[in-house]
Amino acid sequence: MSEQIKKIIAASIETKQQLLNDDTMQQKLVEVIDVISSAFKNGNKVLFCGNGGSAADAQHLAAEFSGRFYKDRKALPAEALHCNTSYLTAVANDYSYDVIYARLVDGIGAKGDVLIGLSTSGNSKNILKAFEVAKEKGIITIGFTGASGGKMKEASDYLFNVPSNDTPRIQESHIMLGHIICQLVEEKVFTPNP
Repeated sequence: MSEQIKKIIAASIETKQQLLNDDTMQQKLVEVIDVISSAFKNGNKVLFCGNGGSAADAQHLAAEFSGRFYKDRKALPAEALHCNTSYLTAVANDYSYDVIYARLVDGIGAKGDVLIGLSTSGNSKNILKAFEVAKEKGIITIGFTGASGGKMKEASDYLFNVPSNDTPRIQESHIMLGHIICQLVEEKVFTPNP
């Protein structure tokens, strides 16, 4: 069993090593950090959505902004869209699970906001529909997916397609990339004259 444990850890490291060596991905991180920082500075918000483990990751990252990361600072307007279970179950029941995020983005999203969708396949219908509504409203879309990018590859203004097809390895890297964004956005927004 210890060999299997080592293989799992090695696979996680290998995925992150590929990200470390990907200059394009790092440049995209710089751009997204600037985009999110500007959104917050302009009074806009960041919305997150995902399903299953990706919903948990979305909630985790939203909390890093609305709570705190490293700095004791003012809360930033960030929210995971799945946290209102009454809304979620009503819309899923009355309309379709596919529109749970799209309706909320339509209701609370505004031009200049940022919508971050996490989907290891890149094909989650409810996230794709939310991205469609976001585009109509002038909301910037950022996708976190696995290697292929799925349909989110075309739907995202910015795409972080982790170089793996293994769901746990993808999700581990999504959290790492999300933490990088949270840390550097926090520094950029709350450090005088960065």
